Amino acid sequence: MACKESMFNEDINKVVLTNALGNSKFTSPAIQKEILKILANKIKKKIQEEVGDAKYCILVDEALDESNTKQMAIILRFVDYNGFIREPFFGVVGVEDTTSLTLKTHITEVLTKYNLQIVDMRGQGYDGASNMRGAWNSLQSLFLND
Repeated sequence: MACKESMFNEDINKVVLTNALGNSKFTSPAIQKEILKILANKIKKKIQEEVGDAKYCILVDEALDESNTKQMAIILRFVDYNGFIREPFFGVVGVEDTTSLTLKTHITEVLTKYNLQIVDMRGQGYDGASNMRGAWNSLQSLFLND
């Protein structure tokens, strides 16, 4: 489109065709990260559309990465329109600590950002960590008490 516009406008022609680099490869780490963020958001929106108003479950695990940064992985589990069980990876979230309240806050933020209602959550799956499951102050009990 810019090339067609440049045929009719000399200023655009100078900027687009004359001054622009013809061999841009988008190899800058900042640009690559931005492209990945855009693609991740598109995928998450597509998953949200597939879930729609259906009930879903979350599967959550937390761990340290190579740089000792605490992270939490979120997977959704739902039945799609064709009746098949789907378990798409929904994302990794950096967390300050792995207390149940912090994890609940981040999970709620992610689900809310993509219009996935907490009241539609019908199940929770966690690893064996005590902060994730249990009767009183666990992540599971925080969601159940809401």
